[in-house]
This record gives sequence, C-alpha cells and structure tokens, in this order.
Amino acid sequence: SNYIPTRFLKTKFPDYNKFVAIMSGFGKFLCHYFRFMRFRYWEYYQRVAYFLEEICNFTFYKKIRKDMYPEEIVIPMKEELTENGFSFLLTAEAVDNTLAEKGTTLVMINSVCGCSAGTARPGVLMAVSNTLKKPDHITTSFAGFDIEAVSKLREHLMPYPPSSPAIALFKDGKLVHFIERHNIEGRSAQMIAENLIGAFEQHCN
Repeated sequence: SNYIPTRFLKTKFPDYNKFVAIMSGFGKFLCHYFRFMRFRYWEYYQRVAYFLEEICNFTFYKKIRKDMYPEEIVIPMKEELTENGFSFLLTAEAVDNTLAEKGTTLVMINSVCGCSAGTARPGVLMAVSNTLKKPDHITTSFAGFDIEAVSKLREHLMPYPPSSPAIALFKDGKLVHFIERHNIEGRSAQMIAENLIGAFEQHCN
C-alpha cells in the first residue's frame, strides 16, 4: 500500500515528483540559510529544515524504491566501507537481529551527500583503524537505497529525526552515541574520527 502522505500529496499536486524535488531543495536551502545567518537557536531551525527534507525524500523513496539512485552510483560508495570490514544491513530483520546481539554495534548510515564522501566515511574508517577499543560489529546501510533497513534503523534512533549521513553506536541494543548530519557538516574527517574514538573508549571493551 502507498504511504499515506504520498497518496495525500498526489491528490493535491498532480506533478508529485516535481513537488518533492522542490520541497527537498527548499529543505536544503533552509539548512544553509539558518546556519549562514547564525540565527539564535539556529541548530533547532536546522533540524526542522532537515526533517522537512527527509520527510519529502522518504515519501518519494517509498514510491520509487531503488530507482532513486542508480546502482552504479551507490555500489562504489557502499564498497568504500564494506571492503574495509563493514557488513551490510539490507533488511528490517537484519537490523533487529544485529542490534539484538550483545556488545557494541557501529552503524554508518551512508548517503550520496557530499559530506558523506568528504568526512563521514573517511572519518568512520579512520576511527576503526586507529583505536585499540573497537565495536564488536561494524555495519552500514544506505539511505535512499536500502529503504527497508534504513526505515527500521530510524525507529531505533528515535527520538532523533531522520538524518543521513549519520553514525550511531549501540550497546546491547541501546543507542549510546549518535552523530547527526548537522554534526558532520563543516567538520573534518579527523574531527569525526576523534569524536568516535572517544565514544569507543567509553563504551567498547
């Protein structure tokens, strides 16, 4: 069955795909505008803008599934992590089973976003390669491509709003550390790595 907002929007906007593209772009614009203007509580406004963008994208993804991103674009971005020891989370069942395991689990929600390529993926790889204490499981799923898995992951990440890229550390199934997209943008890969290494030192054996 169609996602309810999708059905509603399609009745209001005949050119639904164009509407989603415009609203997603508007969400991105708001994110950068609030940050540039440095409004008081700008991070709160930025979260609202990200949420708008993600909701628009989510209704779109539910409609067109993997057609959102061609495999030839996504696969190399996935392999950057999987070739370095990360395992795929492709289904809701895989997410639940992995997070139900004892110990610590690192989850990288990958994306096509420039900050994912520039800092998130390099930062995660740098962190797991330069620390004595490491998560028991290192995993990844791709926003906008691994639809079912990412949707289930976001249930486990509540009450945080949808965010991609994002990096989460779970311990015995409970979220203990989370880096949202707005904590990634504008920061170097080394800063991301240092943040994660600190979390590993605190929560991993």
